[in-house]
Amino acid sequence: MSKQLIRSGAIVSAMTLISRVLGLVRDVVVANLMGAGAAADVFFLANKIPNFLRRLFAEGAFAQAFVPVLTEVRAEGDDDKVRELIARVSGTLGTIVTVVTLIGVIGSPVLAALFGTGWFIDWLNGGPKGEKFELASLMLKITFPYLWFITFTALSGAILNTLGRFAVAAFTPVFLNVAIIGFALYLGPQLEQPELALAWGVFAGGLIQFLFQIPFLFRAKMLVRPKWGWNHPGVVKIRTLMIPAMFGVSVSQINLLFDTLIASFLMTGSISWLYYSDRLLEFPLGLFGIAIATVILPALSKKHVDADSSQFASTMDWGVRSVSTLGLPAALGLMTLAQPMLMVLFMRGQFTPHDTQMAAASLMAYACGLLSFMLVKVLAPGYYSRQDTKTPVRYGIIAMVSNMVFNLLLAIPFGYVGLALATAASATLNAGMLYFGLKRQGVYQLSKPTFIYLMKVIVAAVSMAAGLVWLTPEMAQWLAVDLSERILWLCGLIGAGAGIYAITLFLLGVRPRDLRAA
Repeated sequence: MSKQLIRSGAIVSAMTLISRVLGLVRDVVVANLMGAGAAADVFFLANKIPNFLRRLFAEGAFAQAFVPVLTEVRAEGDDDKVRELIARVSGTLGTIVTVVTLIGVIGSPVLAALFGTGWFIDWLNGGPKGEKFELASLMLKITFPYLWFITFTALSGAILNTLGRFAVAAFTPVFLNVAIIGFALYLGPQLEQPELALAWGVFAGGLIQFLFQIPFLFRAKMLVRPKWGWNHPGVVKIRTLMIPAMFGVSVSQINLLFDTLIASFLMTGSISWLYYSDRLLEFPLGLFGIAIATVILPALSKKHVDADSSQFASTMDWGVRSVSTLGLPAALGLMTLAQPMLMVLFMRGQFTPHDTQMAAASLMAYACGLLSFMLVKVLAPGYYSRQDTKTPVRYGIIAMVSNMVFNLLLAIPFGYVGLALATAASATLNAGMLYFGLKRQGVYQLSKPTFIYLMKVIVAAVSMAAGLVWLTPEMAQWLAVDLSERILWLCGLIGAGAGIYAITLFLLGVRPRDLRAA
């Protein structure tokens, strides 16, 4: 079990690494083109709304409901039943998403007013932020069809993941990043409003991702003609699981949208600073947390179908160990090196030293919840693989409401940084409830060896952070040198941090077999 999971996790992580690196390149291009000004705020809003719905209809809630049911049908050994389920699901989901996409394109001004309320009020009153509302309405018309493309992309990816072909789905996001980079560099300079090039890049990226996976489905003999099947038994089961799961797995996305709404009332640049810091947070989250969660859901679903409770708990233990080993040092590393990282990656063109300082503050706040974000990704499949969606939904709603309360309490004294702190706090609350819920149900509890292992990880990560604080030069020194020296300094610090962490773990007696043994 463990070797297969490690191999699958390594494949997904490798493909995700390529995507995330290109994602950082994309963000560097965007920062250089627009900085953290009004146009950047608008683009990030116009991109965030279809991405939120993607979590509902595609990667998040849908995958959590679809994969266990597809695994169950595959276990019967009848490929015709599998293809029939895929046909009914694709036809039903496709029809619904087509209607939603058309409504989104036509009603883009309403969406812009809903999620950019501060801009809409300014537009009504003839204020300076009114132009943001008009631009957001236009950009949403271009970016919203991305929802349609990515829904079918996610469906294809879920099928391929269930078949054990993880690399294709993990590599697919590369095309979105390439499209946005290409449109920004070549179309942007030719347009009166360069930010529109980014919106068209999102549209093109979604289309390319959709087309890329079709040959792989054909080769797997799973490319079927979509059919409407609202009352098909498999579709009924999936939508029964999916509707509550839409709340459970989308809590963080709802929180981010609520952050955006509040940020529209704050100073110009708030949305952009939160975006750039969130992008750095997403790098380790996608590379480690989502990659491990991607491979663990089919594995847990199979253990549940096989009624193997000991292996189910062992797989959960492996997931917790894995994300903790990678997530905790990543979180402390982001906190200690926030400003240097942002300086090296984004501080050029329209992105100023002031933007770097402001984004670093929200990055440190977000990083407080990185391990919690990862644990949610690993613990939630412990419910969904057993087709229990109600429990994580209840926890998710509590976390979402708590985030809104935290937002209101923290945004007043801390501004946009308070929004990041609130998101981190609600993620920690969500992870805690998910774990103790599994424990109460007798499904999973940290084993004693894993608890000891985690204590050693904490000691090693804190030692690493202390070493980085001691080694990192003052900000005045960073500003005084050119980009090449900053890159060398940052790479040296990251290498030193990794070395301190690895050596400390070794001295504490941790060996690779400790992870495999989970």
